[in-house]
Amino acid sequence: MLSVNEYFDGKVKSIAFQGETLPATVGVISPGEYEFGTSQKEVMTVVSGALTVQLPGSESWVRYDARKAFEVAANTSFKVKAEVDTAYFCTYE
Repeated sequence: MLSVNEYFDGKVKSIAFQGETLPATVGVISPGEYEFGTSQKEVMTVVSGALTVQLPGSESWVRYDARKAFEVAANTSFKVKAEVDTAYFCTYE
């Protein structure tokens, strides 16, 4: 079953589904800066565009272009910046 989610006044939209082995989402982030909280470990892969990410406990920002992935631990938060519409694929453990 698919589930559609909207965040930040519709500037971030995702579709949740049960992947082959893990729950997952695919979505698009509009240009802007956002902070997300996690309840599970997440592995986010940029599909199109790019995200500049500040991971938990870090002062630095790192850019992830298409086909690059990053991990975020459960029960933390992380910040992202998008300069263009950016598509992502995320799995949850």
